[in-house]
Amino acid sequence: MSQTRLVLMLALGLALASITTLGSMAMSAAQDGKTATTQPLTFSKQIAPLIFDKCSGCHRPGGPGPFSLLTYTAVRQRAIQIAAVTKSRFMPPWKAEPGFGDFVGQHPLTDAEIDLIQHWVDEGTLEGNPEELPPLPPWPEEWQLGKPDLIVRLPQPYTLPAEGTDVFRVFVIPLPISAAQYVRGLEFRPGNPRVVHHANIRIDRTPASRELDEQDPTSGYEGGLARSTEYPEGYFPGWTPGQVDPLLPKGLAWRLDKGTDLVIQLHMRPSGKPEVVELSVGFFFGNDPPERTPAVLRLGRQSIDIPAGRRDYLITDSYVLPVDVEVQAVHPHAHYRAREIQGFATLPDGSTKWLIYIKDWDFRWQHVYRYVTPFLLPKDTTLTMRYTYDNSAENPRNPPGPLTRVRYGWRSADEMGDLWIQVLTRDDRDLSTLNREFRRKFAAEDIIGDEVAIETEPRNSALHDDVALLCLELGRHQEAIAHFEASLSLKPDSAVTHFNLGTALMLAGRFEEAITRFQEALRISPNYPVAHNNLGKALLSLDRMDEAIGHHREALRLAPNTAAAHNNLGLILMRHGDLDEALLHFRDALQIESGSADTHYNMGHALKWRGELAEAVGHFQQAVRLKPDGAPALTSLAWILATTTEETLRDANQAVRLAERAVDLTNRQEAEALDVLAAAYAAAGSFDRALTTSQEAMRLDPAGPLAAAILQRQELYRRHKPYREVSSRARTP
Repeated sequence: MSQTRLVLMLALGLALASITTLGSMAMSAAQDGKTATTQPLTFSKQIAPLIFDKCSGCHRPGGPGPFSLLTYTAVRQRAIQIAAVTKSRFMPPWKAEPGFGDFVGQHPLTDAEIDLIQHWVDEGTLEGNPEELPPLPPWPEEWQLGKPDLIVRLPQPYTLPAEGTDVFRVFVIPLPISAAQYVRGLEFRPGNPRVVHHANIRIDRTPASRELDEQDPTSGYEGGLARSTEYPEGYFPGWTPGQVDPLLPKGLAWRLDKGTDLVIQLHMRPSGKPEVVELSVGFFFGNDPPERTPAVLRLGRQSIDIPAGRRDYLITDSYVLPVDVEVQAVHPHAHYRAREIQGFATLPDGSTKWLIYIKDWDFRWQHVYRYVTPFLLPKDTTLTMRYTYDNSAENPRNPPGPLTRVRYGWRSADEMGDLWIQVLTRDDRDLSTLNREFRRKFAAEDIIGDEVAIETEPRNSALHDDVALLCLELGRHQEAIAHFEASLSLKPDSAVTHFNLGTALMLAGRFEEAITRFQEALRISPNYPVAHNNLGKALLSLDRMDEAIGHHREALRLAPNTAAAHNNLGLILMRHGDLDEALLHFRDALQIESGSADTHYNMGHALKWRGELAEAVGHFQQAVRLKPDGAPALTSLAWILATTTEETLRDANQAVRLAERAVDLTNRQEAEALDVLAAAYAAAGSFDRALTTSQEAMRLDPAGPLAAAILQRQELYRRHKPYREVSSRARTP
């Protein structure tokens, strides 16, 4: 029997794991095998230590492996297979090349250990003296991380058919939590390790995944993950046999909100008979909210287009870091035709740091690779990925059947190429900068992938909606309008689609057309609160104040606990001069959603105009904390700290720091931000800088509404006097 055939046979069942408990014993056994050449090799003395160390983590009773390898009889029965798959390094299932990163759990067999197994087989698989057997490693009886705080299971088991190709199925589990929780860890149990190969784990804060599941009468559904699914903020949980990530340290938990669904994509392989899968997931909660949140960067290409027969198709992607980061983990992802995976960093000094290298990629063994020692990469480092694909008949992992052109797609028959990189930043400001700048790259690539899918499914309205929403995020309003119009042509009676198109038109400044779409949405669905809300916003933009207020009140009547509707009505009332009622609505909005930066910002303005500066400062500070890159909140807070007549509130140095951030965020292209920075410099006694900055603001908007006030302040700076705002109503919104 050929070695290749043995490897493929083993792929149907045998899984060896990397457990580090007996490493020194196994190495000692390998050395014994080398030196004691006159002594025959035995299971008890030389082989059992290797099997217990490298295999038993999966191949034990209750483990994820399909059978146990804890006895001489069990190992002898599979000895030829074990020798073949260890020699080919198909087992243990660890794909990262040694020397290209030190990862947690990296414990492959050495060349000497592989030779030892082969020699033992060649010599006749002798048992030896049972009294020389090492003790079995200790294993937890149930959950490896301890007793979970919450255990969830499939609402109904899934039965995997006896025959067929690999199955990828998505399961959705509503999470029964009544309030937000802070997750320190997840432990996945496959329920049937004979057939469950790996799991991708995400969350969905929308009902989209649940609705897809409900459309399939059996447990779970076939197809890709919904676009609304996402990894928990800063993390990419998953499972492969033998993989259990340790609990997160204090301060690094992630937030799990009420109403969230757990979404699990399982890769399963038929075994020749029907198999019941009853997976479960244990959640481990902590009491402390996160103090630091990682960022997850994704390099990748969604323009993949591999001709049939092409053996060396290459994709590359790169990203220049805008801030310093500490790299925590990497997670490569591709499908069957990927062969070589490279990820590396090029530092500003030209030196190279490897992130990961996989010489022989295998879709069946996905893994999150966490570094033993996280490492720093400075700002201006270039992150790069290079993936090579083989779509030829020589690739044994190419799916069976005629060779065909392969493009990007979520199905396993399509192809993908991503390198996810988890990093920590120095502070929240850097995290905000990194997320903001990287999100644009991320969204732009997703648009390419969706447009590839639309070429094959032009009548898929959900794809048009996805592209349109991403275009809106990037400010590409006209493209968004075109895709929403395409979606509307497919669903002309959909109130949601009319609403979406109206929103895109409103953001593009086409308010009259937007109003028509919102009105049509309300004709189809009169009790549609967000349509009333956005119609009110569009009417306000045309100064149709009374109509706008009426629609916002109707939105609140239909959905009284909608924070956005309270905030929007409060904003209109504030502009209308009704500060008392505006504040009531802002307070209601914050009762419902305390973490809204926009509401804190609006409330700060209302309080400022009432002269309640101390409370206004508190809300502006909250807005800045919640949205560190929000230039309006930064300038509003800096303005009060620089110009107030209340000595206890004034803080010139902090005002300078805040205003400089706002100016950086606006690329020195907003006159108001520069005006605030000039006032802050003057408050700190830097009058020359104040005058120069003020003149820069004036050049940007010489005839704007601030021009006269800026000129007056320049006269003060020339006389080395700071500006003091006596009236709380001196500046308009």
